[in-house]
Amino acid sequence: MRQQVFALVLIVLIVGLISGCDSSEVSEPSKSETTATSEAEPSAETSADTKMETAVPATDPVALLVPEDAAGAGDNKEGVSQYQQSHWDVAKENFQKAIAANAKLAEAHYNLALTLDKLGNHGEATNHFKIALDLAPDNPSIKDSDILQAHIGS
Repeated sequence: MRQQVFALVLIVLIVGLISGCDSSEVSEPSKSETTATSEAEPSAETSADTKMETAVPATDPVALLVPEDAAGAGDNKEGVSQYQQSHWDVAKENFQKAIAANAKLAEAHYNLALTLDKLGNHGEATNHFKIALDLAPDNPSIKDSDILQAHIGS
């Protein structure tokens, strides 16, 4: 529900920018508008597959870089580049190489999980999201990620 409201507000702001109005003129949707929107959409609790589809944020999550001096940084950086180009299989290979070079790269596990999710491998994605969170429990880019939360259910 919160994501739906956010998406609706974001759309209103974008439309406002395109039409040339100032953001102070754009109002948030009323409760009746958001209720109508949420009632028209299927419940996120109908099935595990539906839950996964509706729980994923409207915007694509961003793959994370690591410090350049870390072992595996080059492979991770190449994986991020391939991920940004939607080359999921190549990105997956690069993130796996980064993890092979440095199994403690939380960002590489997170990035691999994002990629596995794109490839439809949700079980494997969940495992790598858990590893990423275990390795970097205080990293807000990881712990506060909507897609991670959707996978691990925290």
